[in-house]
Amino acid sequence: MRPASIDELVGQEHLLAPGAPLRQLVTGDSPMSVILWGPPGTGKTTIAHLVARATNRKFVALSALSAGVKDVRAVIDTARQERRRGGSPTVLFIDEVHRFSKTQQDSLLAAVEDRTVTLLAATTENPYFSVISPLLSRCVLLTLQALGDDQVRALLRRAVTDPRGLSGSVTLSAEAEEHLVRLASGDVRKSLTALEAAAASAHAQNATEIDLATAEKAVDVAAVRYDRDGDAHYDVTSAFIKSMRGSDPDAALHWLARMLVAGEDPRFIARRIVIFASEDIGMADPQALLVASAAAQAVQNVGLPEAGLNLAQAVVHLATAPKSNSVTTALGAAMADVRAGRGGAVPSHLRDAHYPGARGLGHGRGYRYPHDDPRGVVTQQYIPDDLVDAEYYQPTDHGAERAVYERVPRLRRIVRGAPAGDRSGRDASQPSADSSLVEVDASPAVTPPKTGQAAEGETGGNRRKVAEPETGQDDSGETAGREQP
Repeated sequence: MRPASIDELVGQEHLLAPGAPLRQLVTGDSPMSVILWGPPGTGKTTIAHLVARATNRKFVALSALSAGVKDVRAVIDTARQERRRGGSPTVLFIDEVHRFSKTQQDSLLAAVEDRTVTLLAATTENPYFSVISPLLSRCVLLTLQALGDDQVRALLRRAVTDPRGLSGSVTLSAEAEEHLVRLASGDVRKSLTALEAAAASAHAQNATEIDLATAEKAVDVAAVRYDRDGDAHYDVTSAFIKSMRGSDPDAALHWLARMLVAGEDPRFIARRIVIFASEDIGMADPQALLVASAAAQAVQNVGLPEAGLNLAQAVVHLATAPKSNSVTTALGAAMADVRAGRGGAVPSHLRDAHYPGARGLGHGRGYRYPHDDPRGVVTQQYIPDDLVDAEYYQPTDHGAERAVYERVPRLRRIVRGAPAGDRSGRDASQPSADSSLVEVDASPAVTPPKTGQAAEGETGGNRRKVAEPETGQDDSGETAGREQP
């Protein structure tokens, strides 16, 4: 059922207008090299056959699955000799060109450049990733689109009646036709294969009509347009993430199902969910990270198909959770400053002072122990000198982050010793920093440690005196995990 002429070609109307590159290629009006990029079943190989039939050029076809550099060079050498004798120009068709290595693609450059051969290459992969730039720049890139349902339906009806197809030996019921169209998912080859199988089944039963039951028995699994290593992999993943970010649980579940049915590694899906929990939800719902991590653990412990339920639960939670990217932007801004060389030495009062000789270097001197203050926070510089005005974290008022949105300005006013209203974007009519923070942070009656109280090390819980002579404050070094107050 391959089209015998360009006029029988269905679809790709955007490439078939008079003077369009595809029509020029088929009619032989232009010797340009072309890369055809599109999903399976859209007509890439059909176009190659049309080129072979419609021109007086010599046509040579190779498959990247079996051909190597030696085969390519043999074709080029023959084409060069033919050209010198004044013979017909050569069209070299390479199917699945993305499977050629860089070296194999390099071997085509000179011949394409001087038009020893006219290259016609087909690929289902994004050529911007799978074809080397020098070869891509020497070719015209034509993008073929998946066929729509009406176009697949028209081709099915043609195959039923055309002498090259079933020649009217059977008819196709409306329900069976819709089933075959749906199974195709834009791949007309899949649809024609299913039609052929259904017709064989009908003939075996001496039936003259392909009904829905016959069509369902012939092929019962829809074509899933998804390649774990291909372009569709990244497109579906992108749609999956953007659906969760857009708070559409139905769309997110569709893309999840698409990946699971296509055989995607569930660990990959789980990793994307865990990343999303912090990247797009963050402090708006801190539980989202726990849910995502639990789903990832379930994938490891349970496996498919049951772990699909765990992934679905996490997807619904993340899609419906309030969203905030404040953690993402905060880390990005901080890393940008670090990469730009901003940020000086660690302030001396924050340096590790637990080892002998550290105090003689002034490490830890002047450090103020937050737990000595009833509020649990003191005025103190924690950031390098050239970043004292940095405010990387900008909380939103979405979900659980609203409480943080209220607290952060008050914390900054106390830590930086600024008056109420300064840095916070609020006016001075708000409650004072001290009173509001105490109200939020006060814990049940716990006696704060006395000045100079010992700190516990991480090994064995032994206690040691680290009295600060100048201030009487506890001298905790930078390794907070090692010395918990």
